[in-house]
Amino acid sequence: MPVSLRGRKRMGDRRILNGIVWKFRTGTAWRDVSERYGPWATLHTGFRRWATDGTFDRMLRAAQAKADEAGDIDWLVSVDSTVVRAQRLAAS
Repeated sequence: MPVSLRGRKRMGDRRILNGIVWKFRTGTAWRDVSERYGPWATLHTGFRRWATDGTFDRMLRAAQAKADEAGDIDWLVSVDSTVVRAQRLAAS
């Protein structure tokens, strides 16, 4: 990552990623993320930036490639197209 000599000292990417993962694992709001991960706005900005520039997609592809290489992924997929109909009164 680029190093800037202006502004505040940059927070570590691992800390930001851990905060993002914690937020989604717990289902909490951005403003309620634990302070040990840093300011919530920094986490939210990092999440938006990485989602937009494809960082999460690259991380997923790299993790899948590593697991596939180790033989940990079974690529067999099963799709179920079952439809369950409910009576009109079930909606009320």
